[in-house]
Amino acid sequence: MNIEELRDYCLQKSGATEEFPFDDQTLVFKVGGKIFLLVGLEYGNRFNVKCDPERAIELREQHPEIIPGYHMNKKHWNTVYTDGGLQYNLLKALIDHSYDLIRASLPKSHAYFKALN
Repeated sequence: MNIEELRDYCLQKSGATEEFPFDDQTLVFKVGGKIFLLVGLEYGNRFNVKCDPERAIELREQHPEIIPGYHMNKKHWNTVYTDGGLQYNLLKALIDHSYDLIRASLPKSHAYFKALN
Protein backbone atom coordinates (compact mmCIF):
# COMPACT_ATOMS: atom_id res chain seq x y z
CA MET A 1 0.00 0.00 0.00
CA ASN A 2 1.62 3.22 -1.10
CA ILE A 3 0.87 6.68 0.30
CA GLU A 4 -1.67 7.51 -2.41
CA GLU A 5 -3.60 4.29 -1.81
CA LEU A 6 -3.47 4.89 1.94
CA ARG A 7 -4.77 8.43 1.57
CA ASP A 8 -7.56 7.40 -0.81
CA TYR A 9 -8.63 4.57 1.48
CA CYS A 10 -8.72 6.78 4.59
CA LEU A 11 -10.66 9.55 2.86
CA GLN A 12 -13.33 7.08 1.72
CA LYS A 13 -14.38 6.72 5.33
CA SER A 14 -17.48 8.64 6.40
CA GLY A 15 -16.52 11.96 7.96
CA ALA A 16 -12.77 11.40 7.51
CA THR A 17 -10.59 14.49 7.19
CA GLU A 18 -6.88 15.01 6.64
CA GLU A 19 -4.57 17.66 8.02
CA PHE A 20 -1.02 18.46 9.08
CA PRO A 21 -1.47 19.54 12.73
CA PHE A 22 2.08 18.80 13.89
CA ASP A 23 4.38 19.64 10.98
CA ASP A 24 4.47 19.49 7.18
CA GLN A 25 5.65 15.85 7.16
CA THR A 26 3.06 14.14 9.38
CA LEU A 27 -0.24 13.56 7.60
CA VAL A 28 -3.06 12.90 10.06
CA PHE A 29 -6.48 11.42 9.35
CA LYS A 30 -9.31 12.15 11.76
CA VAL A 31 -12.95 11.38 12.29
CA GLY A 32 -14.96 13.65 14.54
CA GLY A 33 -11.80 15.64 15.22
CA LYS A 34 -9.98 12.60 16.68
CA ILE A 35 -6.99 10.90 15.08
CA PHE A 36 -7.38 7.42 13.64
CA LEU A 37 -4.21 7.27 11.51
CA LEU A 38 -0.88 9.10 11.22
CA VAL A 39 1.70 8.70 8.49
CA GLY A 40 5.10 10.34 8.16
CA LEU A 41 5.54 11.45 4.58
CA GLU A 42 9.32 11.33 4.85
CA TYR A 43 9.08 7.57 5.34
CA GLY A 44 5.82 6.57 3.67
CA ASN A 45 6.38 2.88 4.37
CA ARG A 46 4.67 2.86 7.77
CA PHE A 47 1.70 4.32 9.57
CA ASN A 48 0.28 4.41 13.10
CA VAL A 49 -3.22 3.18 13.89
CA LYS A 50 -5.19 2.75 17.07
CA CYS A 51 -5.91 -0.80 18.16
CA ASP A 52 -7.73 -2.68 20.89
CA PRO A 53 -4.98 -3.49 23.45
CA GLU A 54 -5.49 -7.26 23.41
CA ARG A 55 -5.65 -7.38 19.64
CA ALA A 56 -2.54 -5.17 19.45
CA ILE A 57 -0.53 -7.74 21.38
CA GLU A 58 -1.77 -10.60 19.18
CA LEU A 59 -0.95 -8.72 15.99
CA ARG A 60 2.55 -7.86 17.22
CA GLU A 61 3.19 -11.51 18.08
CA GLN A 62 1.95 -12.72 14.68
CA HIS A 63 3.51 -10.09 12.40
CA PRO A 64 7.02 -8.61 12.66
CA GLU A 65 5.77 -5.69 10.53
CA ILE A 66 3.51 -4.57 13.41
CA ILE A 67 5.24 -3.02 16.41
CA PRO A 68 4.19 -0.83 19.36
CA GLY A 69 3.24 2.65 18.17
CA TYR A 70 6.24 4.88 17.56
CA HIS A 71 5.89 8.07 19.65
CA MET A 72 2.39 6.92 20.70
CA ASN A 73 0.74 5.20 23.65
CA LYS A 74 2.10 1.73 23.02
CA LYS A 75 -0.86 0.04 24.69
CA HIS A 76 -3.34 1.50 22.20
CA TRP A 77 -1.34 2.27 19.04
CA ASN A 78 0.59 0.16 16.53
CA THR A 79 3.11 1.15 13.92
CA VAL A 80 2.49 -0.87 10.78
CA TYR A 81 5.17 -1.32 8.10
CA THR A 82 3.68 -1.55 4.63
CA ASP A 83 6.75 -2.70 2.71
CA GLY A 84 6.84 -6.17 4.23
CA GLY A 85 4.74 -9.27 4.00
CA LEU A 86 1.40 -7.94 5.21
CA GLN A 87 -1.53 -8.60 2.93
CA TYR A 88 -3.35 -5.59 1.47
CA ASN A 89 -6.59 -6.78 3.09
CA LEU A 90 -4.93 -6.87 6.52
CA LEU A 91 -3.66 -3.31 6.07
CA LYS A 92 -7.20 -2.19 5.23
CA ALA A 93 -8.60 -4.14 8.20
CA LEU A 94 -6.15 -2.40 10.56
CA ILE A 95 -7.23 1.00 9.23
CA ASP A 96 -10.90 0.01 9.51
CA HIS A 97 -10.41 -1.15 13.10
CA SER A 98 -8.74 2.11 14.09
CA TYR A 99 -11.42 4.20 12.40
CA ASP A 100 -14.19 2.14 14.03
CA LEU A 101 -12.62 2.48 17.50
CA ILE A 102 -12.39 6.25 17.18
CA ARG A 103 -15.87 6.64 15.71
CA ALA A 104 -17.35 4.45 18.46
CA SER A 105 -15.70 6.67 21.09
CA LEU A 106 -17.55 9.76 19.85
CA PRO A 107 -20.61 10.71 21.90
CA LYS A 108 -23.89 10.24 20.05
CA SER A 109 -24.47 13.99 20.40
CA HIS A 110 -21.28 14.71 18.40
CA ALA A 111 -21.59 16.79 15.25
CA TYR A 112 -20.36 13.78 13.24
CA PHE A 113 -23.60 11.90 13.99
CA LYS A 114 -25.78 14.98 13.53
CA ALA A 115 -24.32 15.44 10.05
CA LEU A 116 -25.40 11.89 9.13
CA ASN A 117 -29.07 12.70 9.72
